[in-house]
Amino acid sequence: MEKYILENQDSFKMSDIFDCGQCFRWNKQQDGSFIGVIKDAVIKVEEVDNKIIFYGESNSNFKETINYYFDLYTNYAEYKNKLSNIDKNLYESVKFGEGIRILRQDLWECIISFIISANNNIPRIKKIIEKLSFAYGEKIYFDGKEYYKFPTPEALSKASIEDLRNLGLGFRDKRVYNTTKMILEKKADLDKLSKLENTNLMREELLKLDGVGPKVADCILLFGLKRLDVFPIDVWVRRVMNDLYIHNDDEEKVNKKELQKLAEEKFGNLCGLAQQYLFYWKRETSA
Repeated sequence: MEKYILENQDSFKMSDIFDCGQCFRWNKQQDGSFIGVIKDAVIKVEEVDNKIIFYGESNSNFKETINYYFDLYTNYAEYKNKLSNIDKNLYESVKFGEGIRILRQDLWECIISFIISANNNIPRIKKIIEKLSFAYGEKIYFDGKEYYKFPTPEALSKASIEDLRNLGLGFRDKRVYNTTKMILEKKADLDKLSKLENTNLMREELLKLDGVGPKVADCILLFGLKRLDVFPIDVWVRRVMNDLYIHNDDEEKVNKKELQKLAEEKFGNLCGLAQQYLFYWKRETSA
C-alpha cells in the first residue's frame, strides 16, 4: 500500500470534485473517504485536518498517477481568481465549489461513460458502469476487497447488443456497441484525436462516434481532453444561465447558441471551468 500526502491544499475538496458530475467511479465510504478506480489502480482519498491523503497500489508511479489524474500541476488559485472577478455570480459559485478540480480521465472510459450518461441520472450511470466493469473489466484488489477496471475496447467488444441491454444500457446499447467497434477498427483513432490542438477539430472527430452529440462531445472534451474552452449545456446549466443572465420567463425557449455565445463572451477560455462551478452551485443549492 502506497501513500501520498498533500498539505495546505486550498483547491481540493473531495465532495466538490467527485459530486460535481464529471466522474462516475468514485464512491463515498462510511468514514467519509472516497474510493475510486483509475485505470489499473484503486485509490482511496481522505481529508484529515488540512491534508489530503491518497492510498493505493499502482503498476505505474503512484505519485505521478495522482498528480496527473487530479491535475495537481495546475494552479487553480489563478483560475478561481480570474473567474471570481468576472461578476458576483461567478464569485459566489467559485466560493461554493472552491475545491473543484477537472480530473484528467482516460479518454476511452470518458467516451463510453458520457454516451451512457445521455438522458440519464448520476446514480443510474454509476450503476451501469459498475455492471459493465464487473462483466468485462479485469479484477483487481484493494484492502482485501474486489474491484474492477473499466473494460478495454477489446474486452467490451465481446459484448453483444443484447448483452449490453441486459446490463441496463437501454437505447444506449447499440451506441456503445457501435462506438466500441469504430474505435477497434480505427475508424476513430483516439491517439490522434488526443494530439489535435484545435478544439473544433476534436469535436468534429468525436461527433463521428455513435451516441456522441454536441453535449456529450463537449463533456468528453472537458473531462477527457481538458479543453477548458468548451461549455457543455444541459438542463441545469441552461437554468442557471437563464436565471442569472438571460431572464427568459420560459427557460426552455433559451437557445443553446445564445448560451454558448454568452459563455464565450463572459468566461473566455475558462468556459468549461465556469460551467462546473455554476452547475455544481445551482444543483446543490436548488435541492
